[in-house]
Amino acid sequence: MSTHSIAYHASPLLASKTPVWRSKFIVAALALAFVGLGARATYVQVVGNDFFQRQGEVRFARTLELPANRGRVLDRNGLILASSVAAQSIWAIPEDVDKADPNLPEVARLLKLNLADLKRSLSNEEKTFVWVRRQVDEPIAMQVKALGVKGIYLRKDYKRQYPEGAAAAHVVGFTNVEDLGQEGVELAFNQQLSGVAGSRRVIKDRLGRVIEDVRDAIPPQDGPDLQLSIDSKIQFFAYQKLTDAVRQHNARAGSVMVMDVLTGEVLALANYPSYDPNHREHLSGEQLRNRVLTDSFEPGSTMKPFVAALALEAGLVRPDSVIQTAPGRLTLGGATISDSHPHGPLTVTEIIQKSSNVGTVKMAMQMQPRDMWDMFHRIGIGQKPDVPFPGAVSGRLRAHKSWRPIEQATMSYGYGLSVSLFQLAQAYTVFARDGELISPTLLKQSELAHGPRVYQAKHAVAVRHMLQLATEAGGTAPKAQTMGYSVGGKTGTARKQEGKGYADKKYRSFFVGLAPVDKPRIVVAVMVDEPRGGQYYGGLVAAPVFSETVQQSLRILGVQPDMGVKPQIVVQAVEESF
Repeated sequence: MSTHSIAYHASPLLASKTPVWRSKFIVAALALAFVGLGARATYVQVVGNDFFQRQGEVRFARTLELPANRGRVLDRNGLILASSVAAQSIWAIPEDVDKADPNLPEVARLLKLNLADLKRSLSNEEKTFVWVRRQVDEPIAMQVKALGVKGIYLRKDYKRQYPEGAAAAHVVGFTNVEDLGQEGVELAFNQQLSGVAGSRRVIKDRLGRVIEDVRDAIPPQDGPDLQLSIDSKIQFFAYQKLTDAVRQHNARAGSVMVMDVLTGEVLALANYPSYDPNHREHLSGEQLRNRVLTDSFEPGSTMKPFVAALALEAGLVRPDSVIQTAPGRLTLGGATISDSHPHGPLTVTEIIQKSSNVGTVKMAMQMQPRDMWDMFHRIGIGQKPDVPFPGAVSGRLRAHKSWRPIEQATMSYGYGLSVSLFQLAQAYTVFARDGELISPTLLKQSELAHGPRVYQAKHAVAVRHMLQLATEAGGTAPKAQTMGYSVGGKTGTARKQEGKGYADKKYRSFFVGLAPVDKPRIVVAVMVDEPRGGQYYGGLVAAPVFSETVQQSLRILGVQPDMGVKPQIVVQAVEESF
């Protein structure tokens, strides 16, 4: 028997007869499978090519944003107030990170992270990307990289730096980790500073590494530089003097603004408390508030010069017109208005010099409410300042038709209406610019500014010299005098509102003035909130800040002294009425 026969009869499977249809079925199935594969390949490569191409790109192709370098913020002299510097951002692929890596605690320490929080952020291994820390300084990032922890990578980024720190914080503001402006100029001019991001289309592997470029990169367009009107030297000095005054008088807060009345440029705008925009770990609302623009208050006696100017404009009085203020009190509508001291007969000039409430009210009550309202409106009260700054308030000025006589009277010396320090500084430009109201700007200007006329030049000049007398012996603010320069200005001391009335021992102290008197170059406005060191009159608390700020500002601007340099006259200030 042959070997073939033995094998055939020994196996039942081989011995059984296979139906012909089965073999044909197998062959047909194989042929059908090949046809199906061919059809699928045709569909993938031809019919559905676009769809599968997109799906492939979704999984492996990425469009990388090429960030534009944010424009710098410069002061009027080209000094840097804000700029972007190279930094690194740390990211990770959670599933690739060994949580038991002995170098992981050192990573947490370098990045100032809690180790437990770091491990928690890396625990979700379904994610293929998580940020570990944004905008890390280059040396720290290199130390992290040198540790060689698998799954942790670096990406180039930019970090904003603010060389002037707390002194210019409320002007410049800051950006977030996405390089978007959050406060100040950074927010107000965010779109302009940001530029236009570019893009790069690439293929990446699962580790995020770029394998190849799909198309040519579109380069970013860097943001242009922004030059402000701020003078960083004046800004720093004003901030320091304000800080000293707030601390000396144990005050709650303070603000100061310096304005060039020729161009309308804001040379300094500072607040205390402030913050360092380079280190914002523990910011509070008190620190962030730009009080010059966002806080409104009753301005007290700083309104009296405007009433005197309106009385001159209406022909009701002359600077030497005498008004009887004795006995130092005046009853109107059941309410008593009084001066801090009885003065007897005073000229209009002396009323401003000594800050008499009674004298001011007697002038105001000769006017129509509409005329007073129109004057207040024209100097900007009740209107939002024309600056692109976030949070600027409009203040409050009620319609004149609703004024009662007592309200008209109190408004004449600064109660019953509200302003911001920014508005108050702007309003005083009518005296510095011979009756013209000049709008402030935060951007550098080179041309002489012009604005609407509020008073005739002769009346504005007359009041300006009344303001000068207020800073001399017999006035309310001899401490405003400045070595080498003539000054003029007005004090204000206003009780703070509390509930439906006024607090007995809470005040705001003001001084707003100009210098030099004959040819004014700057207006300086100072406000100190709740001085609690025993002194609270504007002539004692705010006027010294004005004096020191004026002297330094005019020197920096190159304004020649108009007075002989002699020791400052220090006399007892006349207590202002409020």
